[in-house]
Amino acid sequence: MTDHVVLDELRKAIDEAFQGRERVAMREVYAQASRHVGLPADLLGHLNELPEGAYDRRELTEAINAVITRRGEQDTLGLLEVPRQRGSEDEPVREPLGSLDDDDPDIMR
Repeated sequence: MTDHVVLDELRKAIDEAFQGRERVAMREVYAQASRHVGLPADLLGHLNELPEGAYDRRELTEAINAVITRRGEQDTLGLLEVPRQRGSEDEPVREPLGSLDDDDPDIMR
């Protein structure tokens, strides 16, 4: 099984664990991942490195990515895509002050 397929299988397990819920306990994520026969024991070991407790989807994804990075596997295994924070899609992108192009004659100052 390729590393890409392994991460896809982990994503499915995470989606199933979060189905209809905002937060889930780590043991629930591990139990759901254990049901996926396509996930190797080594990847389940990644989940064992996470502290117990409840996670939202973003926290869990960041924590798993931290384990992958700490193990130096980000180039071979890859990283999970971190979900956007709720509401961030609707918020306008604001440029930092001082980023305006001084040569633009149409900008009023």
